Amino acid sequence: MTASFDWQGAPALVNAEKIKKRGAWYVAEYRILNMSKWLGAIFAFGLGNPILYLASIGIGLGALVDSNTGGVDGVSYLVFLAPALLASAAIQTTMDEAMFPTMAGFVWWKLFWAMNATALTGKQIARGVMIAALIRSSLTVTMYWLVLVLFGAVDLASGLTVIPSALFCGWGFGSVILAISAFIKEDDGFFAVIGRFVIAPMFMFSGTFYPLENLPSLLQYVGWISPLWHATDIGRVLMYGREISTGLFVTHFAYLLVMGVIGSWVAGWQYTRRLSE
Repeated sequence: MTASFDWQGAPALVNAEKIKKRGAWYVAEYRILNMSKWLGAIFAFGLGNPILYLASIGIGLGALVDSNTGGVDGVSYLVFLAPALLASAAIQTTMDEAMFPTMAGFVWWKLFWAMNATALTGKQIARGVMIAALIRSSLTVTMYWLVLVLFGAVDLASGLTVIPSALFCGWGFGSVILAISAFIKEDDGFFAVIGRFVIAPMFMFSGTFYPLENLPSLLQYVGWISPLWHATDIGRVLMYGREISTGLFVTHFAYLLVMGVIGSWVAGWQYTRRLSE
């Protein structure tokens, strides 16, 4: 009695057209499953950070500011601060989920070459990493917004506008970080540079804690090029009706859109180029 083998091979077993259409989502699915391992930490930080920030700065320092100045920008300090904190949460989360998986895929574990050995392309891998980053950012920003609602900083209706605007900012900045990370071949000093020379100045000089126009004129330039300032200004317009010109409002969105489009294109190109080396 002879054995019979009916071997079909990869072309018959793998639906290449399906992978072409959904490849990025398969990568995102892998990243989300990977995130689920530390879901408790995600919730802990997602709720703990806004509670501590709002209790110490928004309410503690805010009470002092309100009692001496009557608020900032025509509203209480807590309300003034809320859009900036929401945008900061989106930026930080999206950046982390774009930067660390890229370093893992190219430098630490080199998983991207294994993915690319299948029908997945470099562009699909890059898009999948960003999709997963935005999904996690959506969770973090929503939790942050719920805490803001509980603290009385925003109302429930605001979620329909301020959450998408914060995520839009996270996508714009995260796409640039995704692209930059794809060029890094050694992580020595990379995270320190990003933290000290990008995140810290952006957080301090983007009108986060006080209006940008209160800064010296030279430091205001930092705010003008900062995606956080653009997102914060959008959030303040949507949240409590801050008055700015229509041209400036459109410029805010255009700036973040250009960042996102260019960053996404460069990331897809560099992922593809590096995986072909």
